Amino acid sequence: MKRSRRTKIVATLGPASDTPEMIEKLFHAGADVFRINMSHLAREKLSERIEVIRTIEREAKRPIGILVDLQGPKLRLGTFVGDAAELENGQTFVLDSDPTPGDTDRVYLPHPEILSALEPDHGILIDDGKLRLVVTEVSEGRAVTRVEVGGRISNRKGVSLPHTVLPLPAMTEKDRGDLEAGLAAGADWIAVSFVQRPEDVAEVKKVAAGRALIMAKIEKPQALSRLDEIIEISDGIMVARGDLGVEMPLEQVPGVQKRITRGARRLGKPVVVATQMLESMITAPVPTRAEVSDVATAVYEGADAVMLSAESAAGQFPVDAIATMSRIAEQVERDALYWSILMAQRSEPEPTASDAIAAAAHQIVEALGLRSIMAWTHSGSTVLRLARARPNAGVIALTPKRETARRLTMAWGVHPIVTKDASDVDDMAFRAAKFAVRERFAEIGDRVIVVAGVPFGIPGATNMVRIAFVTREHAERA
Repeated sequence: MKRSRRTKIVATLGPASDTPEMIEKLFHAGADVFRINMSHLAREKLSERIEVIRTIEREAKRPIGILVDLQGPKLRLGTFVGDAAELENGQTFVLDSDPTPGDTDRVYLPHPEILSALEPDHGILIDDGKLRLVVTEVSEGRAVTRVEVGGRISNRKGVSLPHTVLPLPAMTEKDRGDLEAGLAAGADWIAVSFVQRPEDVAEVKKVAAGRALIMAKIEKPQALSRLDEIIEISDGIMVARGDLGVEMPLEQVPGVQKRITRGARRLGKPVVVATQMLESMITAPVPTRAEVSDVATAVYEGADAVMLSAESAAGQFPVDAIATMSRIAEQVERDALYWSILMAQRSEPEPTASDAIAAAAHQIVEALGLRSIMAWTHSGSTVLRLARARPNAGVIALTPKRETARRLTMAWGVHPIVTKDASDVDDMAFRAAKFAVRERFAEIGDRVIVVAGVPFGIPGATNMVRIAFVTREHAERA
């Protein structure tokens, strides 16, 4: 199944898409990777959900990526007398360590680490920013605030802290259990929530130990001060715009999105743009014009993937949302302006063999006008370097490792194929040309670039570029 676009689509599964029939429809409509949100799925159901996807994968004979998204810490208030209270603008309101129900003057904050980290002038957002407080005074187990934006405040509403670096690990005990369950069930990617520092990602990578790739979700403003370090240590990045938009001024989010996208592309890490992309399609069969422009902007910027959340998880038109997102990406990628933008953002190759080979392959594509790069790979690292420069040619990853093929479903322009390793140089070139025909990336008489490492079977040994001609024999054997 060759997609007619290079930008990938991540679809979140949920109540609207939890049956095998619907998941299969989403895949055929254009989903390349399925996201399983552990905030809303019981751990004991995870392996069952993954097995449904693997069954569809076997029937389609095409790798499908699975992203398990860890919940991360959830910061919430305590309860109120009568379940709610009304706060007035300008009044004083106290957050404290007293577990008794709150009122219009105070409420319990069951997170002592927050109370110890708050400082005067720090902002506190309640209920996704609907209420805004500013800290005026702090003491042990108590923070006095001034209500900037008041309103109704009720039991266990979420708390966001845009100015406070919290001494909290990104992984809770629930996350540790979910992580182990996801790894045991064969997840390809693990998304880490609440990332504030590179150490948060390192902790998850240590547990994963190479069993899955790790994606850092940038949803906290605190992460931006150490963004380059976080991208460096991560295998991929997600721009979680919903939470970013709560904790920082909304008008700053588009610029942050571009900064994150370009930073990830510069380092060759897959980057996903997420949240509210086609939000109106939760209840409507067509998106707004603004939403179409939003998706198109992410594609023009060269994002590896765009993601649907509630649209595919709980919406009334999940298949239509996937199909719409796919059509938008296809249309953008047909625009000449798209390619000029991508070329203008290309980074200089690093002084490594993989980058030298990738740069040579891109130059050959442009000089000869070739349609496809056939890359033999074990770990997928060379393929990611090829995709980093966004060549105007398909990148076909040929790998004997099924887990590598699944992980590469997240990468821009990569079409992964699972096949046995090449036995020699001639076998490498012949089967590469055969697969190019079979997958409709080349026709008889075309030339294709073949990238590989000699000797075969050694990860990280990419050292060869070869041009192969596609003959009738390749077509007949395809």
